[in-house]
Amino acid sequence: MNDTAVKTAEWLLQIKAIKLQPAKPFTWASGWRSPIYCDNRMTLSFPVVRSFIRDAFAARVRQLYPDASLIAGVATGAIAHGALVADCLQLPFIYVRSGAKDHGLGNQIEGYFEKGQKVVVIEDLISTGGSSLGAVRALREAGCEVLGMIAIFTYGFSKATDAFAAEKCRLDTLSDYSVLVDMAADSGYITKGDVETLREWRREPSVWGQPEGR
Repeated sequence: MNDTAVKTAEWLLQIKAIKLQPAKPFTWASGWRSPIYCDNRMTLSFPVVRSFIRDAFAARVRQLYPDASLIAGVATGAIAHGALVADCLQLPFIYVRSGAKDHGLGNQIEGYFEKGQKVVVIEDLISTGGSSLGAVRALREAGCEVLGMIAIFTYGFSKATDAFAAEKCRLDTLSDYSVLVDMAADSGYITKGDVETLREWRREPSVWGQPEGR
């Protein structure tokens, strides 16, 4: 585990951006039952955490994509983070909606950019990867060269890993599910029994906790 991954997980737990409740699962909009809930928008309310994530993103962009000429945020969760990173790096910023607006100019991509620009996409959370990769496809269709995506956190689902591989888009994250679970267990935030529950959920999240026969 690298220091950034551990510290990111620590902050997310401390400010309750991530909540672990193996005994009292959450229900996602998809209908999935889950022992974990992640809301990285919470990080924006804490200046120290917000700055840490901004700086970690910026350092990763400098390290992996020194020739980036544009930063793009995925709406809505990563608009603010993307703008902070772009400001830190003194690069232009745009953001990508889930679809084109049905009024006005009908834009899906907001902000000024030019075809051929090398863009790094900033995202707050990776679950199945569908909406995140939708932004990647929109940028490519608009003529941008997508260098890769960096997100705050990923659940590490194989479905997402396979989807990014199929799209030929590199994905890097500041922290991930495995780091979070290990850190939460080491700190006493969860029990060893909870750890097994959390690992079992990630193996088959779509059916975990559902009544038999569904």
